[in-house]
Amino acid sequence: MAATLCAKLLPKHGWLPLTQSVRHGSKAVTRHRKPIPFLKQKLLAVTQYVPPVRGAPPGAYPSKSQEDQEENGFMRLQKNHLRKVFEDCRMIAVVQNNNCNAEDMLILRHRLHKHGISVKFFPKKVTLSFLSNSSYCNMAPLFIGPSVLFVSKEPKVREMLSTLRASPQMVLLGACVDDMLLSVQSLVKYSKLPSMTVVQGELVSGLTMLTSCTASMLQRHPAHLSVLLQQYVKQQSDAEPAAKAEEAT
Repeated sequence: MAATLCAKLLPKHGWLPLTQSVRHGSKAVTRHRKPIPFLKQKLLAVTQYVPPVRGAPPGAYPSKSQEDQEENGFMRLQKNHLRKVFEDCRMIAVVQNNNCNAEDMLILRHRLHKHGISVKFFPKKVTLSFLSNSSYCNMAPLFIGPSVLFVSKEPKVREMLSTLRASPQMVLLGACVDDMLLSVQSLVKYSKLPSMTVVQGELVSGLTMLTSCTASMLQRHPAHLSVLLQQYVKQQSDAEPAAKAEEAT
């Protein structure tokens, strides 16, 4: 019986206890990483490697020689037409087209045509190519999107502004009037100026008033002198009969 108990209590070969007590010898961490000095941080930021920007693969963009070849005869014809428009027209307005449909554009063109204003469509590439080599290069920043040209042989700014009020999709950006670049505010002030006929009439009336004043001033002294002489002659003629009557008495 003792042998049986011993056999049951003694561990078998290859048997491990279910629980084991392990003694840990680790200690609490009392040392921390020191902060990096500010100068060292600046040095590390300056000396940090910045990889170069990866360029576009060859052939992704057309070369300048290809762009020159694309300027075909039709593009040159449009540039010549645009040059003729700038030479013949005294008013060239740049208007941005904000999704104006075909029907509204047709109505707008009809209203502008009543005042002698035409609507011209030119590709942006053709317009910028023409402006870069002309005296109108300052108009290039106005072509920032889908743009339309309102041109007329006479500066009819007032009629153009009144017509554009009925078309909110068309936004006026600026205009060139008599070789002078004007902003929208300057165009509004220009439209409030009187017409050339009224200005000429005011000028003629002013000159006439000045000449009439000058003529009256020049004639004043001789007229006054003639009045005094006539009065003197009258007094002398009245005095002679009185003197003869006194002598007779």
